[in-house]
Amino acid sequence: MSTQAATAAGPGTALVHDRASARAVCLATLARGSKSFALAGRLLPRAARADAAALYAWCRRVDDAIDDVPAAAQPAALASLGAELDALERGQVPADLTLRALAEVVAERHLPLAYPRELLAGMAMDVAGTRYHTVDELLLYCHRVAGVVGLMMAHVLGVSDAGAVRPAAHLGLAMQLTNICRDVDEDWRLGRLYLPAELLARAGAGELPAPGSGPIPASAHPAIRRVVAELLALADGFYRSGARGTRALPARAALAILGARHIYAAIGGGLARRGHDPLRGRVVVSTGRKLLLLGRAGLGLTTQLPSRLFRPRRLLPPAAIPTSRFPDDILPL
Repeated sequence: MSTQAATAAGPGTALVHDRASARAVCLATLARGSKSFALAGRLLPRAARADAAALYAWCRRVDDAIDDVPAAAQPAALASLGAELDALERGQVPADLTLRALAEVVAERHLPLAYPRELLAGMAMDVAGTRYHTVDELLLYCHRVAGVVGLMMAHVLGVSDAGAVRPAAHLGLAMQLTNICRDVDEDWRLGRLYLPAELLARAGAGELPAPGSGPIPASAHPAIRRVVAELLALADGFYRSGARGTRALPARAALAILGARHIYAAIGGGLARRGHDPLRGRVVVSTGRKLLLLGRAGLGLTTQLPSRLFRPRRLLPPAAIPTSRFPDDILPL
């Protein structure tokens, strides 16, 4: 049915059609953009999967809006994305289907717009070419671009305990730290370096040239391996916290999140097996390995069965889920 036909059938029909179209676009974006998240997302109930896809599609839209324009145009692109959130806050119905899906999630799941705004603040750090000197500075970036995604997912999936919100952010931090460690070489070629300067100096990296100005000096490779090992150890702590938080999720949601956790942690495991060297090519987790890891997530969920069967808890109303702020509500681990 076309949008015109749906409108002719009545405004209610048109709204249903628009909603279905928006969610279909987001699910297609998820399927194209991330095999890992798409695979784990299949374990979610239909409504939660659609809402999670809406969040993913909006995040992808933000990435593309920045990455697909020249550097000189990126600040304007970022400002435009912020203006779209301002319009959502004023109650305007967006024409863009991905934005429309996000607006529905914000309204129905009582998702604080502070979280999408925080993600844009993280993108602004990329646009500005921010260089990270300390681990705390890096964690702020990781929270803005990934920790807040965990906080948004807490609203989408539902939690039975407000104490599970913090672990949701921790899982996002762990995944972003893993991404950073995996993509050192790729990011360097793009003119970016996320490894904290204080860790590199302590590891003996010496003076590095500007990222993107040439290959990473061979003399710095041992230091980079040591820093990657240190950041992956930090990520492991956040992964453990995130896994504990799944006890407050509905069972199918917990299975999906545990699956994503195992798949992402396997990237760090792959780096560890090659001596924490991110310069030997991108670590990839095969589809077969992902399926095995989803099975491991299922086994992990069985340890939660006694509490789920004998101490079932109701989910908090979405409006009762507390808004968390970095660093006070997120750190220390």
